[in-house]
Amino acid sequence: MSGLRVSWQGGLAALLALAALLMLPIAEPSAGGPSVTAAILLLVALAIAVDAAPAGTMVRAAALLVGAHAGVYLLLGDLGSVNGAARGAFYLLLVSCWLLAWRLVSVLSSIRAASRTGEVALRLVIPFLFGVWILVLWEAIVRGAGIPFVLLPPPSAIAARIGNSLPILAADVNQTIFKAVLVGYVMGCGAGFLAAIAADRFVFMRRGLLPVGNMVSALPIIGVAPIMVMWFGFDWQSKAAVVVIMTFFPMLVNTGAGLAASGHMERDLMRTYASGYWQTLFKLRLPAAMPFIFNALKINSTLALIGAIVAEFFGTPVVGMGFRISTEVGRMNVDMVWAEIAVAALAGSVFYGVIALLERAVTFWHPSIRGG
Repeated sequence: MSGLRVSWQGGLAALLALAALLMLPIAEPSAGGPSVTAAILLLVALAIAVDAAPAGTMVRAAALLVGAHAGVYLLLGDLGSVNGAARGAFYLLLVSCWLLAWRLVSVLSSIRAASRTGEVALRLVIPFLFGVWILVLWEAIVRGAGIPFVLLPPPSAIAARIGNSLPILAADVNQTIFKAVLVGYVMGCGAGFLAAIAADRFVFMRRGLLPVGNMVSALPIIGVAPIMVMWFGFDWQSKAAVVVIMTFFPMLVNTGAGLAASGHMERDLMRTYASGYWQTLFKLRLPAAMPFIFNALKINSTLALIGAIVAEFFGTPVVGMGFRISTEVGRMNVDMVWAEIAVAALAGSVFYGVIALLERAVTFWHPSIRGG
């Protein structure tokens, strides 16, 4: 027994599981009864025992994975479809399973992968588990406490709505993302980049453009969006114009800061080789500015999506993510609203991830990438 070392997560999970025994049943009426509760307790106990034993890291991780996720699966199934039926034992067992998942993430984080593939897999698995447990806790608390559907629907209802509304969601994504966001993003970032180059080349533009750009960036979306709708119409062009305004200034400022990031020694060396402004720009200063430029691109990837969705609140055809959100809120179809929010979050994450991967490929020489 001297070889057993129980983690604090495992010890606390065991105490909570034992306390749940004194508060049975977990729900009233209980769908599964004592047999399901006993199965959950057994899974928790086995996971804690394997984790405490001098076993291999992967064996401990597997035991914690099965114990936490099989336990919470049985727990939610035992609750059944009776909202608000959970009792104290339900929440104690829920926290117990969550502590096992916490311990699982800690064990996975301590693994030092021997290959690049293993390192990438760990980087994906750990945040995936975090995301899964956010949804699990959301589902369990909403169903267990009986939170009204109109206030907060459970993830299962949102997923069902997504599955039943794929054509509508696809049309909204095409209108908002593939038209307004992408067009406005390319135009805004491109204009900001060219303006930064011009401001760097000509002193009078640097002194005059930056204050004006700062003023434009401070304009509120709810004030700009109706004006853009009056100027460019109700279709996606007016939303793209809002995106251009939102993405121009971050690109301008970050590119300007990046162009000033190269050292004086490197610039002096270029001058000793009789390099002109454009040669120095393309061979030294722009490569040094790439981390700043990609920082602006990543910031703008989220700003563009937010700007386009908010702009659609102020006039749009009968399609679009912002239009759908504002319309379904008025109809009290909150599951559809959350479905649009989930799709927007997923699209924004994919957009950000693509830019981050491109950044790693372009700035592979930078210490922040090499050190990663």
